[in-house]
Amino acid sequence: MALIVQKFGGSSVADAASIARVAKRVTETKTAGNEVVVVVSAMGDTTDELLDLAAAISDSPPNREMDILLTAGERISMALLAIAIHELGTDAQAFTGQQAGVITDTSHGNARIIDVSPSRIQRVLEGGAVAIVAGFQGVTQHTNDVTTLGRGGSDTTAVALAAALGADVCEIYTDVDGLFTADPRIVPAARRIGRITTEETLELAANGAKVLHLRAVEYARRYGVPIHVRSSFSLNEGTLVTDVDPEEGPMENPIISGVAHDSSQGKVTVVGVPDVPGKAAQLFEAVAAAGVNIDMIVQNVSEQETGRTDISFTLPTDQSKAAKEALEATAAELGYQSLSYDEGVGKLSLVGAGMRSHPGVSARLFGALRDAGINIEMISTSEIRISVVTRSEDLESAVRAVHTAFGLDADEVEAVVYGGTGR
Repeated sequence: MALIVQKFGGSSVADAASIARVAKRVTETKTAGNEVVVVVSAMGDTTDELLDLAAAISDSPPNREMDILLTAGERISMALLAIAIHELGTDAQAFTGQQAGVITDTSHGNARIIDVSPSRIQRVLEGGAVAIVAGFQGVTQHTNDVTTLGRGGSDTTAVALAAALGADVCEIYTDVDGLFTADPRIVPAARRIGRITTEETLELAANGAKVLHLRAVEYARRYGVPIHVRSSFSLNEGTLVTDVDPEEGPMENPIISGVAHDSSQGKVTVVGVPDVPGKAAQLFEAVAAAGVNIDMIVQNVSEQETGRTDISFTLPTDQSKAAKEALEATAAELGYQSLSYDEGVGKLSLVGAGMRSHPGVSARLFGALRDAGINIEMISTSEIRISVVTRSEDLESAVRAVHTAFGLDADEVEAVVYGGTGR
């Protein structure tokens, strides 16, 4: 008997027919002799609809009350799925994040899990029933306030429960047939990845791939939880995210695993920063204090005549306002000449653990972009990743060119997007 945690995203439980299909799949897993815990997201666009309702009432609703509101979507899903499973003759019990023992910090809207105490879930499993848990939510340790985990929070809930319960695998069901070498909406010839390491998956998730959430992969890597990404709309094999092949031991890394892209980035350039010790630190301290996540950074060579330099960095577009306000507030202290913002950029990232031991990857990447007539504005690297910033209008062409240059194109179309969102 295996213990399996299954997570179903919003498109997988979008309506009554979808919930019935998920219930059938859960019941089949249970009747095959497994213990099953299910984590569900809110139905379809429920969370967005709740956000719209709040926005119609208030321009700045309290974060605590917003968390109480937004957790309602997952509670609806869990209850309906439990009812559907009962209709198929299998016992099931639904639990909120609080009832499931998901304990978080106090950061409303983007809380982090600090502990999972799944004693109630374990009792349900021992009694032979399916446990269904509302994803995306938890409760603070001392005040018992409801919290939400931010974007992709249901993925994180599922992996955290799998770790706490010692599950054999955490199955993430979405509306695509696993992880692909590129976004199949951009590259129809993208190839399904059968197995991939957590290290490579982290890089893909951090650089724009949207099927798995970054925090969920981080959690899985920390606690050694295998993740199986599958579609709830098909019986196809999907992708296993693990560092160990169960049959062959440690996995051999391919040179390139995939190409990720991110079109939600902007670029800030601070012009004429005095090139003296401490100025860059002051600049980035101001941005950090505003809660801005910086990605790539480039500092130009200082001009000898002026003793000044330009510093550029990329960031999520929804954080650009906070970054600009922070820099403008410290303009006198920083002493820079001007500030500019460019939202017409996109990032392409080539990821593969095998590039550590294979020379020539950079040359092939830049050659492919050159042949496609695409200019590079910024470059960033890690041991297993090369990222470049291009103009946003060139991004999709760049992804296709690089995907082809590294021989990642499949001979026939493998990717089907069943629900349209990839989550």
